[in-house]
Amino acid sequence: MPWSANDYPPSMKNLKPRVRKKAVEIANALLEENYEEGRAIAIATAKAQEWDENHPEDEE
Repeated sequence: MPWSANDYPPSMKNLKPRVRKKAVEIANALLEENYEEGRAIAIATAKAQEWDENHPEDEE
């Protein structure tokens, strides 16, 4: 089940909007690669937070 900016896993509700957007993008890609939903969410959340640390908002 693909997620969107308005329909995402409850565990992502406290993420900053830009981090949530990236996490949803990553999670959807992992689902397409047949990852289990819970695992995809966990990996996507961690990777999105890592991405956020490496790409400060003022660089955009």
